Amino acid sequence: MEQNLEDKLVEKQAKKSIWLRIADLVKSKNSLDEQTLEDLEEALILADVGVDTTQKLIDNLQERCKANKEKLSTGQMLGLLRTEILQILKNAEKPVTEAPQKIILVVGVNGVGKTTSIAKLAHFYKAQGKSVMLAAGDTFRAAATEQLNLWAERLAVPIVKQQMGADPASVAFDAATAFKNRQIDVLIIDTAGRLHNNSNLMQELSKIKRVLQKVDMTSPHEVLLVVDGSTGQNALQQAMAFGKATEVTGLIVSKLDGTAKGGILLAIADELKIPVRFVGMGEKASDLALFEAEKFAMGLL
Repeated sequence: MEQNLEDKLVEKQAKKSIWLRIADLVKSKNSLDEQTLEDLEEALILADVGVDTTQKLIDNLQERCKANKEKLSTGQMLGLLRTEILQILKNAEKPVTEAPQKIILVVGVNGVGKTTSIAKLAHFYKAQGKSVMLAAGDTFRAAATEQLNLWAERLAVPIVKQQMGADPASVAFDAATAFKNRQIDVLIIDTAGRLHNNSNLMQELSKIKRVLQKVDMTSPHEVLLVVDGSTGQNALQQAMAFGKATEVTGLIVSKLDGTAKGGILLAIADELKIPVRFVGMGEKASDLALFEAEKFAMGLL
């Protein structure tokens, strides 16, 4: 049964309350006793921060508290936690490197919002005054090509596509050739969203890279992995798996409608050191933002 609006609002508030609980917990103290540390650990894990990153946060917070000989105010305690979170998130903040002509390969499993993220990315670059082209490289699902084609029509950008079952590398080559000949600024290539543990995936991505380099030796200039921010530790596992299969240069974290689900970004930043390029905050084409660590840390608490 589809969840009704009231249930969705209750669920969203419940998730948001995890970070409110963390802020209230820290603000109510001027020192960290054993019980407070246990409560804080539990709350951070519930917020998808992950066990290892949670332990690092708590250890560093304790050290900072010990370094202060006088008791801290509640505001200072919250400030220390923000500082620790920001330090971790800084690992995931890296400016996007732009090229005169840029080819972006987008990867990710089915269901994470990959196609919508591609549309948002196209809108983002169009808003900067750049010309954009899409390539429907997920030829194994007719729905993927159809959905991307609809977005191309809405955004008024050209799209390169072939029939279902075509060789994705062939689509990529045709798109890269047209991109170069027409002097398009940004080419965004969709890829098959098969399970990240599929051994054929690495071979397929390698083939796409090889054909792209026949057109431009420096391409692809970005390999962006889309992960669903609402799936918690599963997003971390996907990032790990794709990081082994291909050279991921950055992440797009989708379905991050509000900072309530943002704990997984701390885990990814801490454990993988993969830069978070963009965060998707809704369903509209304009609902994509460059990741800014300081703003995100302040938004969490």
